[in-house]
Amino acid sequence: MTKIDKKQLLNYSILIPYLILSILGLIVVYSTTSVTMVQYGLNPFRSVINQGVFWIISLIGIAFIYRLKLNFLRKPTVVSMVILVEILLLIIARVFGEEVNGARGWIMLGPLSFQPAEYLKIIIVWFLAFTFSRRQQSIAQKDYQALTKGTFLPRTFRDWRTYTAILIGLVAMQPDLGNASIIVLTAIVLFSVSGIGYRWFVSLILTIVISSTLLLGSISVIGVDKVAKVPVFGYVAKRFKAFYNPFEDLTDSGHQLANSYYAMSNGGWFGRGLGNSIEKNGYLPEAQTDFVFSIVIEELGLIGASLILALVFFLILRIFLVGIKARNPFNSMVALGLGAMMLMQVFVNIGGISGLIPSTGVTFPFLSQGGNSLLVLSIAVGIVLNIDATEKREKLTQEIEEELYEVF
Repeated sequence: MTKIDKKQLLNYSILIPYLILSILGLIVVYSTTSVTMVQYGLNPFRSVINQGVFWIISLIGIAFIYRLKLNFLRKPTVVSMVILVEILLLIIARVFGEEVNGARGWIMLGPLSFQPAEYLKIIIVWFLAFTFSRRQQSIAQKDYQALTKGTFLPRTFRDWRTYTAILIGLVAMQPDLGNASIIVLTAIVLFSVSGIGYRWFVSLILTIVISSTLLLGSISVIGVDKVAKVPVFGYVAKRFKAFYNPFEDLTDSGHQLANSYYAMSNGGWFGRGLGNSIEKNGYLPEAQTDFVFSIVIEELGLIGASLILALVFFLILRIFLVGIKARNPFNSMVALGLGAMMLMQVFVNIGGISGLIPSTGVTFPFLSQGGNSLLVLSIAVGIVLNIDATEKREKLTQEIEEELYEVF
């Protein structure tokens, strides 16, 4: 029987949006960084060249991952080793890493920087999908108790909840509450699609909403200045202060969010034109990273930014569709988890720049400057493309075998 080549099964409805967004990202990175580079007497293309190098590496990574056999990802020894290495890297980053914007989450390797928390977003999806997919029969019989063993807290160190809590805790201690939030929300989505009853997903969402409301309300009543004295929380206290009223302290805590509002207001419906942003000229700090979408709105307007956002949502929807159609539980949960990871990143970023939630320093997918973020997103796209092609090939192979069986 002729073996079906995976190259013939490439999902262009995922690949093409990815390529368009990556190219748009290079344009946006140049637009948001070139002026600053010139002011410092540096090559205006410096940032976009660095981003381009990571994109080339990402494309090579996608090609490699696409050819990888998915059975490799389901080996217990491989999963265990990756988890242990990630824990070690997070500890190294926290203890010995360079401090960037108040957080110690970066490992410097000469001219390159490595952020373990970024890669944890994919690793947690992989780990939980691996764990939950092996318990499908038990979940069908016992519902959520198959995963929790009837206890709210884990009883042993080998419990999946223990590893998940340790990993998230190490990220939060850096402190990197943005990535920690994304990982928590992604883990909740994976728990909800593991096969348990849908009512538990609703319960978890209500718990998060109520808890978040109580937390923000408590901080407002107690006062941000008092809460800032709590260890680790001091770094993010300013972000909460800006969340309640960014115009109260325009020179410090509210400076970034207020200028984000100014940028979006300047953009109007059609924008000032690509490269013509006012706020990126020293008014809006970190315009090329977590507040890049504010500059996109200022330069391309609400309509242009909405089209980009629609393309991002289209990509995420196609990834979800791969997960929904997949027949293998592991493949399905990985695709759904990676789609959820991207969706949560968009939600946290847009929520932060618009003041709907406290700013957390999370980058916008594909558009923000950051090689680690782009590489992680590219790895996710490569895995989903592999899952889609593998599922299609298995289905086609089965159909061909059934047709041959009927003939003979």
